[in-house]
Amino acid sequence: MSEIDIPLKLNLKSIYAIAEKEVGQVYASPGYPSDYVVENCDTRYMYRFRRGPLQMKAQGNQLNMAFTGYYQMAGGQRICSGSGSDRVAVSPWSPSCTCGLREGERKVSVAFKAGFGLANNYQVKASINRMDPVPLDKCTVCFWGQDITQNVMHRLSAQLDEARISMVDTLQSINLRPQFQRIWDILNTVQPIYTYGYLQINPQKIRISNISASNDTLLLSVGISARPVITQSVQQVSKTVIPDISTSAQAKGFSIFIDTYLNYDSLSSLLSATLKDKRIDVEKTGKYIIVQRCEVYGVNNEKLILKVSFTGSESGLFYITGKPVYDPVKKQLSVENLDFDIRTKDVLVKSAAWLFNRRILAMLQSYSRFDLLTYETMVMDKINSQLTSEIKPGISMKGQVKSVSINKIYPFSDNLVIRFSTTGMLDILVNSISF
Repeated sequence: MSEIDIPLKLNLKSIYAIAEKEVGQVYASPGYPSDYVVENCDTRYMYRFRRGPLQMKAQGNQLNMAFTGYYQMAGGQRICSGSGSDRVAVSPWSPSCTCGLREGERKVSVAFKAGFGLANNYQVKASINRMDPVPLDKCTVCFWGQDITQNVMHRLSAQLDEARISMVDTLQSINLRPQFQRIWDILNTVQPIYTYGYLQINPQKIRISNISASNDTLLLSVGISARPVITQSVQQVSKTVIPDISTSAQAKGFSIFIDTYLNYDSLSSLLSATLKDKRIDVEKTGKYIIVQRCEVYGVNNEKLILKVSFTGSESGLFYITGKPVYDPVKKQLSVENLDFDIRTKDVLVKSAAWLFNRRILAMLQSYSRFDLLTYETMVMDKINSQLTSEIKPGISMKGQVKSVSINKIYPFSDNLVIRFSTTGMLDILVNSISF
């Protein structure tokens, strides 16, 4: 199983924009500016409140939102008798007094604290708590010098609670499963890789770490477990439904194992191009062969069969068995332990014993070595050139492949399967996102 963990950095300006949109700009008492709110029979008032820009700061798993509000009000009083809900007026209302009109709007500090996360079903989780509004300027109306600031704060708190509920509802209505499903579908598609073949990642699982924030950047890591393969022909696309999220700690880096399926026709062409017209002299006999073509077959027993056509002192063909071997230090792929196929041995002993010679095998083995360092470097350079790029406006990635190595070679009858591994790092930065 291949494991890929990608650190994701999300600029919180997108989240801030949602909050800026959902928190109302202006609040007012019911009926403002023509109707008053009557409190306990003897007091009436009306007010208008507007907020300044939201000031936000994220740290850890908490987002703090604050703003300065500006309010003005008017009110009056009268004399009432009785108690509770039975109070009745015994005098007319006093002339209206104002606060925040002539001397400038009164100020109040308002704040919210929010927590956020992502549920296993891709639903956004959000919790928002409202702090008690703190009046920076008191509001004392002219009638009897009464401070009615707390009356205003009480009404303001009720309306801010409505805004809080609206923000929570908006955030929790965001379900990211469709967006993740689109990414999942892309991972399942067959992608051409230059002239080398076709890649299919075949994702199996998805995991997302807990969310934290630093300097107003949201930090998390997204990981997948996958079984990628590379083939020389286009394979049928397998569409699957994205599974629910598994939680994990934040991680980074990838360790990928890829099975590359190579058909033997291409290997035959490669070996033939290397061996064609190679002359091999058989010592002490004066005889020689000139290789014309080499065809490769697999037999499901970790060995290859090489069918060699030749001319020279004689013309014909013989079969050789050998084992594909990769040297990770020399970065060299070779066919080792060459030996004549048993049927070939019988034929050679009876008809051309001079061909039954270890020198021929040694020379063929020396010609069947391929240095992969240059090829590996070229592949890494091409991959790395694409790992640092803009995926789409507002979303960019930066990565690097650190190593590529062949782990195992499987000479099956239909294909030669080369399993290689690669390690590296990949980061994704999201500067803007739309929902």
